[in-house]
Amino acid sequence: MAKLDKQAALLLIVQALFGVANALSGTFVPVYLWKASESYMLIGWFTFANYALGGLTFWVAGKWVKEHNKMNSLRAGIALSGLFYCAVLLLGESAKSWAIPLGGMNGVAMGLFWLAFNVVYFEVTEPDTRDRFNGWAGLLGATAGIIAPWLSGWLITSMQGEKGYRLIFTLSLAIFAIGVVLSFWLKKRKAEGRYSWSFGFRQLMRRGNPWRRMFAAIMAQGVREGVFMFLVGLTVYIATKNEAKLGMYSLVVSFVALVSSWAVGKWMRPNRRLLGMLIGVVMIAIVILPLFWEINYTTLLMLGIGTSMFIPLYMIPMTSRVFDLIGATQESASRREEFVVLREAGLTTGRLLGLSAYLIVLPITDSPQAITWLLMGVGIVPIAGWWLIRPFLQEQRDTKYNHASDGRR
Repeated sequence: MAKLDKQAALLLIVQALFGVANALSGTFVPVYLWKASESYMLIGWFTFANYALGGLTFWVAGKWVKEHNKMNSLRAGIALSGLFYCAVLLLGESAKSWAIPLGGMNGVAMGLFWLAFNVVYFEVTEPDTRDRFNGWAGLLGATAGIIAPWLSGWLITSMQGEKGYRLIFTLSLAIFAIGVVLSFWLKKRKAEGRYSWSFGFRQLMRRGNPWRRMFAAIMAQGVREGVFMFLVGLTVYIATKNEAKLGMYSLVVSFVALVSSWAVGKWMRPNRRLLGMLIGVVMIAIVILPLFWEINYTTLLMLGIGTSMFIPLYMIPMTSRVFDLIGATQESASRREEFVVLREAGLTTGRLLGLSAYLIVLPITDSPQAITWLLMGVGIVPIAGWWLIRPFLQEQRDTKYNHASDGRR
């Protein structure tokens, strides 16, 4: 497998710093809002604003990234993330009154960063290096998840709440600042072409376009993410009433994710994506089953460990195959910004659908059974995503096999 170049390695470092800063504080923002409000609905609308404004930012900022300086979008995203935590820090307990604007602000920050990141990621990797890059990204993300939330939970508990929250939000600000500085060593990348606002919509309207199927598969990924990204951590806190235990939970599951991401990154090849992804989507649904027995720290830990073990089998090929499709031809590669926006539109649509289920169910009943059925309902949706993306993975496997057969002849 080909090695990553220096620009790809530097991009991984910037992403890792962004991940560490968010892991330090992001895990605890829903908990912070919960402690101030004890409202599932408030957390839901905070998250809804986050997803909706993040998706909209991708579409609006696409013109800036394509026609101007994409590195400034990346830096602006990091800086705005820092301002988000600064705002939470200054507002204190009154942040609950500003939950929706704060969620929107964080969404804009995430949109600016991930739009630029995904475009640059496409430019600094090739089909032969994307699985390795994604494996390293998962490895570094897991490392951040091991150290940062555990440290945050310990600080919050030992400093008895508010002082601890202030400290971790301040530490996040400092790390974001370092990330901005390091980003200046990433080369300014040439802007090419004109941005088309309706490009993604036209792809979906065209019969036989592979993006119609890929978009639906991406939506399936988003449905699960829309709920799991915040509800599992919040449920751990509600079950334990202890930030240190939430930090320990993140430490354990992130350590498992680190090992799993490393192993999958080493094992995964384009011709292995079909089987690997199937195993991944089935297992991340099965590991939800212990919650039907009882929602407590042990069963939540079983869910977290199981998910961390198997989700790289799903996420690594999913991400790699989407970007392989973007780079399938010179013409599609020239529209990489629009395709990245289209990918995010699929994720955002799926996340909002999953979150809508949360907003419908939780006001009716927030019983453990309701939460478990909600997690199971959205947790099995990626199986449909595998079925939708299967022809792309099959085609890639057969192409690899045919090339190997031609070589033996």
